Amino acid sequence: MGKNQKKRNLIGTHVLTIELNSGVTMEQFLDFYTDTLLPEHEKHYEGWKSYLAKGIRGENETTYGWIIIIDSEEKRNKYYNADGSPNALGEAISEKMKTVLEEGNKFGKVTSKYTDWLVL
Repeated sequence: MGKNQKKRNLIGTHVLTIELNSGVTMEQFLDFYTDTLLPEHEKHYEGWKSYLAKGIRGENETTYGWIIIIDSEEKRNKYYNADGSPNALGEAISEKMKTVLEEGNKFGKVTSKYTDWLVL
């Protein structure tokens, strides 16, 4: 366990499927994600830290991922229901981030499969 992770932290791993729009490079997409989207996300979700990652070995080699470190399950549950859907507060944040999310649509479409891991 890294020095910044503590017992009871939650680590969300998302494997991203990225479909770039015509004329958009992966570099442009990654720059937007790291410079704009992730900082905006962290601004609204208390106790969350986000990282963009690239698989370099194993099952997800050459794919991209989003790693989110959350202070606790309670902090995640503040924004999301048990089924993974946003609750009222999560929906309100999505509305606040609407402009940034729409800007992201200019680069392409992203879907993900995720797993939340509890640090023991």
